[in-house]
Amino acid sequence: MAQKITIIFITYQLVYFKMNEKDNFSFHFSFSRTLIFFMIIFAIFIVVSSLSLNINHIAIAQQQQPLFIEDISFDIDNVTFSHHMASVNGIQMHYVIGGKGDPIVLLHGWPQTWYAWRHIMPALAKNYTLIVPDLRGLGDSSKPPTGYDGKTTAEDIYQLVSQLGFKQIFLIGHDIGAQTAYSYAAVHPNNVRKLVIMELTFPGYMLPSLGGTGRWWVSFHQTPDIPEILVQGKEQEYLTWFYKGLAYNPSAITQADIDEFVSHYSDPGGMRAGFEYYRAFPQDAKDNIELAATAKLTIPLLVLSGDIYPALGGDIPGSMTLNSIQSLALATNVQSVIVPYSGHWIPEERPDFLLDQLSKFFGNSNNDSK
Repeated sequence: MAQKITIIFITYQLVYFKMNEKDNFSFHFSFSRTLIFFMIIFAIFIVVSSLSLNINHIAIAQQQQPLFIEDISFDIDNVTFSHHMASVNGIQMHYVIGGKGDPIVLLHGWPQTWYAWRHIMPALAKNYTLIVPDLRGLGDSSKPPTGYDGKTTAEDIYQLVSQLGFKQIFLIGHDIGAQTAYSYAAVHPNNVRKLVIMELTFPGYMLPSLGGTGRWWVSFHQTPDIPEILVQGKEQEYLTWFYKGLAYNPSAITQADIDEFVSHYSDPGGMRAGFEYYRAFPQDAKDNIELAATAKLTIPLLVLSGDIYPALGGDIPGSMTLNSIQSLALATNVQSVIVPYSGHWIPEERPDFLLDQLSKFFGNSNNDSK
């Protein structure tokens, strides 16, 4: 781009020099009109090039297959896990697996990856087999152009669990992962023993205190194309606002953790895939209302909510997650816990508290669920 601007500038200088050799008013006037015309064309070219760059990133992301070597093992606190890829529902899904015992599926939120669960994985792996995927479009999973609604992403996870040979699971979802988890449990209730939901105001629930629109970023992320254009090249600054602003304890997510998350979202198509989850909210709202009417959850459901959000002004009375579940009548067997001294990022801000709640909720279970 810089070379093109330089060439145009030099060309302009040469033509203008020649123009000054002529003392002819009509020549000057004609040349000025021509110059203005080409400047307008050039401005349009700049805008189109910017849009084309964004579109090219989308195309690259859609064409790329995730480059991942199977069976890479790694340790967290001396507990071994391994990376894998699976073909599910038309995409390549990256997941981490480890531990022994009954299966727990952990579904992360936005703007995170499987790595969000790192603090609770070692303890859970002592008694459970953990399946920790990157949701469609995020992390090391492939980035298709569509399919970010809860029902489709739930089918991704269902096919993964089925390929691994598990008939029943414990299921945990945080943020947008909670929509996937709910849709999974509603469509496959016999496959889920117990469900844990954290930190999602379910689409379809109108927030009376916020004019029914939810947080400012919900509307922003739902706007086609504009968020991608504005955030491109500033992923680190933009995402850091969420990690720090929605945490009661901002130090719970370190700079190294932020770098890990941002490294994936700054990949071609990474931010777009994240925004597509928000753009799927209207479809999720319709599906949630329909599922509540035809497939209301009766399995045990634990709702965990933070209680302090500095970026939103501090305390928020009650649980908006619970309020949305009750308002939409999504489930009948619900327990709710407010997590003290935690903001949005419960698995990272209060991992010990979360592990204690999961232990009480799941109980002692070592049955073979395959």
